[in-house]
Amino acid sequence: MLSSTTLSSRGRLFVACVVLAGTAALAQSVVQLYKAPLPWMWFVFAALTLFSGTFAIKVPSIPAFISVSETFVFTAVLLFGTAAGTIVVALDGFIVSVRRKNRLLHRTLFNVAEPALSIWLASHLFFLLAGIQPLAQQSTVAIAPLVLPLLVFTVAYFLLNSGLTAVAVSLEKGIKASQVWRQHFLWISLNYFGGASVAILLARNASQFDYSSLSVIVPLLVISYLTFKTAMQRVEDARTHVDKLNSLYLSTIETFAMWIDAKDQVTHGHIRRVQGYAVGLATELGVQDGSLVKAIEAAALLHDMGKLAVPEHILNKPGKLTAGEFEKMKLHASVGAPILSSIEFPYPVVQIVRHHKEN
Repeated sequence: MLSSTTLSSRGRLFVACVVLAGTAALAQSVVQLYKAPLPWMWFVFAALTLFSGTFAIKVPSIPAFISVSETFVFTAVLLFGTAAGTIVVALDGFIVSVRRKNRLLHRTLFNVAEPALSIWLASHLFFLLAGIQPLAQQSTVAIAPLVLPLLVFTVAYFLLNSGLTAVAVSLEKGIKASQVWRQHFLWISLNYFGGASVAILLARNASQFDYSSLSVIVPLLVISYLTFKTAMQRVEDARTHVDKLNSLYLSTIETFAMWIDAKDQVTHGHIRRVQGYAVGLATELGVQDGSLVKAIEAAALLHDMGKLAVPEHILNKPGKLTAGEFEKMKLHASVGAPILSSIEFPYPVVQIVRHHKEN
């Protein structure tokens, strides 16, 4: 689910398309359920979905959050069909947005429409592959024939749900959607597969479901929530630690770079200007890889490191350099790279310094 405050024009267009498609799926589901009212058990699973949805957890460093309600969403689909699952997940998205104080209209609409669209498409695929009616309409349920369709259903819902959110985040943050998805959403697929496994068991034994079953389900739900919350907290702590180290690292580089800049009295301020132009140019060219931007930022500060090997009478000569002096001056690019190569940079700084004078 999306939890952003600002969106680019492309982001607004994307959100609008998702909202329109999700609203259409939701409207079709409402009409379908109006024609065929649901049994009382649907309200039980809907309530469980909404209750578990209140345990939504913020994903570190990006404007999104995850829920632990997939088990009951899957169960609603398996037992009562596509329309029932679509309405449940839309209500879940709305309740989570309200509880999280997501007051912006586009944010709430996206959090309602995106999962509704995702579950609508995925569940249609499930019933198409399984070739069956909702399980609540059947007297007996065989699990074996449903394993492959359920796997496809789970994968499809996960990819749609996480993928659409990752695209929205990427359009806001200006980073690749694939990078957002791999870093923040890929690992939570386990939550979906676990939810699907429990859902098929609940659906198969739905006729025996009673309130005593909640004594087993609710503890599992709480354990899942606490596990995710602890994991997210550890990720957030690690990210904060890395950010602090990067800040200290960059400050050290800047101090060193300013010392080099002070030695060169002719082109004083050159390093800062190069850094501003280089990072600005990279942004205009659409460079979205965070590590590459950091490499450009650091390399811009250190690109003249090789001037340490240039005699000061050449470096600060007020007039035109002779041919021999100019040759010595040009060596600073190739000399600077070996000096920096002893430092284990987390991004390709040395290569940029080595070749910064090439056309």
